[in-house]
Amino acid sequence: MGRAEGVGPLGGLSPAERRVLAAVDDLSDEMVRFCQALVQVPTVNPPGERYPECAQLIGEKLADLGYSVEYVAGEGRPEHTRAHPRVNVVGRMEGQMARPCLHFNGHFDVVPVGDGWTVDPFGGELRGGKIYGRGACDQKAGIAASIFGVEAIRRAGVKLRGTVEQSATVDEESGGYAGVADLCDRGVFSADRQDHVIITEPLNHDRVCIGHRGVYWFEVTTHGRIGHGSMPDYGVNAADLMAEFIHAVNNELRPRLRQRTTSMPVAPEMARHATINLNALHGGQEMGGEGFLASCVADRCVAVYDRRFLEEEKLAEVKSEIVALLEEVGRRNDRFRYTLRDLWSVPPVATPSDAQVVNVVRDAVHDVIGQPATLVASPGTYDHKHIALRAGIVECIAYGPGILDLAHVPDEYVEVHHLVTSAKVMALATMRLVGTERG
Repeated sequence: MGRAEGVGPLGGLSPAERRVLAAVDDLSDEMVRFCQALVQVPTVNPPGERYPECAQLIGEKLADLGYSVEYVAGEGRPEHTRAHPRVNVVGRMEGQMARPCLHFNGHFDVVPVGDGWTVDPFGGELRGGKIYGRGACDQKAGIAASIFGVEAIRRAGVKLRGTVEQSATVDEESGGYAGVADLCDRGVFSADRQDHVIITEPLNHDRVCIGHRGVYWFEVTTHGRIGHGSMPDYGVNAADLMAEFIHAVNNELRPRLRQRTTSMPVAPEMARHATINLNALHGGQEMGGEGFLASCVADRCVAVYDRRFLEEEKLAEVKSEIVALLEEVGRRNDRFRYTLRDLWSVPPVATPSDAQVVNVVRDAVHDVIGQPATLVASPGTYDHKHIALRAGIVECIAYGPGILDLAHVPDEYVEVHHLVTSAKVMALATMRLVGTERG
């Protein structure tokens, strides 16, 4: 085995690293075309359209570049159906040794288009140094950057000591349970297999994301009594009861949450306190049918809430706080009847700031763009939760091209400059995390 090449001091690159960065520039047009091709496959979730097609596009590219490729269907998952199959793709390129192993992961599902677009959402148009389209930023550019960042190492003639894996997965936008979570449960992700994981989410090309806040989704149903709408006093209006709870959330709970802040570097700064949001609300009869609704007092009202909690809060206390507020509303109004149902919860996760993957990627950002990378945490969850909690892998971060504020908006785009910059950072990080060989 040859001697591992040395790494230059911060700001000073080794000759091999300089060759690799030049190779990224040389293949940038090819990387842009691949990103455009990914955007042109409308992998909208829900319901999960054209997943197999996109997985195959990525898998064929990985195979062309020397990876062994495996397609992993979400067999047994309720989301995996004949109409909308869930298919993930995993590529592995072994170096001189199986370990250390660095895994790049990105999701290729995208949110629905919505209104307000001035370009074709799935055209992948390149204009003014930007690639436009749904998923261009979040986060098909990240998939392209990691694949071509590693490819630049190969084209520069540099041999890796350890192993690199790439995966492209489904359903991150709806929790990732048929995607990364399923791969964790199948052992594709495991602390016994990978040493470092970089999730290529668009947290900005000059930032390194070390984790995210926790989430607790819950459903409150208020129960009234149906009556004739012309004589409402004979009924109990469940929507009115819900209004009392909503008022209590807005005027009693939310001010308390604003006083709670976290030591995690959550960005934007306004998300560093605990939050609660009313995601959905419906009372009375179902809407959307033909003709007029019946004249009835609403006997049922349902609200879905999204509570984001901090590393300093405990989930049990978060839940008990909601129960206490419901009970308080009930004490004020003896007609208040409710049902509370837990929908979903994930604890906060955070990779230690002194972890190797954090420091290596921070240094790589500095060496590429000439300024220190900012450490951040995400206000919302992403697939880090599964890597940490299911696979038990501590060394996990998110880093990728794209401006976070552009995710999910009309005329979504990624700047080509950010795509190229991120690929360079990923290339340097790969060399430094898995090691390189001379000759």
